[in-house]
Amino acid sequence: MSVVKNMILTVCLSPSIDVTVEVDALEVGKTNVAKRKRLRPGGKAINVAMGVSRLGGEVAITGFMYRENSTMFEDLLKKGNVENAFIMNEGRVRENYKFIDHRSMLTEVNDVGGEVAEQKLQELLQRVRTLSEKSKVTVISGGLPKGVDADYYAQLFKAVSPQSLRIVDATGGKLMAAVSAGVDLVKPNLSELENALGRVLQSKEDMLSACGELIQRGAKAVLLSLGKEGAILTDGAQSYYCKSSSVAINSTVGAGDAMVAAVAMKMAKGAPMPEILRAGTAAGTAAITTFDEIAFPKEKYLEIYESLQVTRLT
Repeated sequence: MSVVKNMILTVCLSPSIDVTVEVDALEVGKTNVAKRKRLRPGGKAINVAMGVSRLGGEVAITGFMYRENSTMFEDLLKKGNVENAFIMNEGRVRENYKFIDHRSMLTEVNDVGGEVAEQKLQELLQRVRTLSEKSKVTVISGGLPKGVDADYYAQLFKAVSPQSLRIVDATGGKLMAAVSAGVDLVKPNLSELENALGRVLQSKEDMLSACGELIQRGAKAVLLSLGKEGAILTDGAQSYYCKSSSVAINSTVGAGDAMVAAVAMKMAKGAPMPEILRAGTAAGTAAITTFDEIAFPKEKYLEIYESLQVTRLT
């Protein structure tokens, strides 16, 4: 693959086929009838790559792929002008089920990823070293293959070139392992931050304090997604808040990945914190207005971006 200077690189460790089912009301223990059903290739890093491409950025993706049903991923990325340098494995990509009811509530059932040989794990570390050398930003996000320890996230971030900014979007032990290796930005949502630190966060002061703990442990900045309430961005010295626009919610699937895509684009250009936060909030908001699209419409993103205001907290 060709590598473009200032390219954004995303790393997909556990691709998935997302099966999204829309129902009137999801009733546990009863037969539910689907109103709409859609199968699409997914995975957080793939969504991020498609979002960057939608915004006009140069983007490439590496990571693990599985031979039996890899074609749909390759076709999607080709259509989105995303170059791929996947490391191929035997077997099939896992399937994740997302149920959306009439209130736009999302219920997810995630499959376990396939196994990856030690040789392939080492191969990916080397590929990340090589590709990140000419990448302005490297984004590593999502789950891990079956049986791979969370510490692999730390190994991956240590493999990223010092010339590349590093963004992580992961949960639990994976998030903390990445932070321990040093990252430029970590993007948890509120429940992920609470789970990582083991406590409930109620006020913005509590949230800023929790973000500060991640900064003390190795993150340079934290982008905390608050869903429909917007987002907070802090580097420990300066903190900003952006309230989301009020829009019709069609699906929350991929909203966090849209945020990361827009944020990566702004970071690659050296934008100031308020602009980074505004872009991330706009992209996350634009993403929830769509049901069928894997990436948010650029026109909707720009419309929302112009309407948002950022306020300083500290």
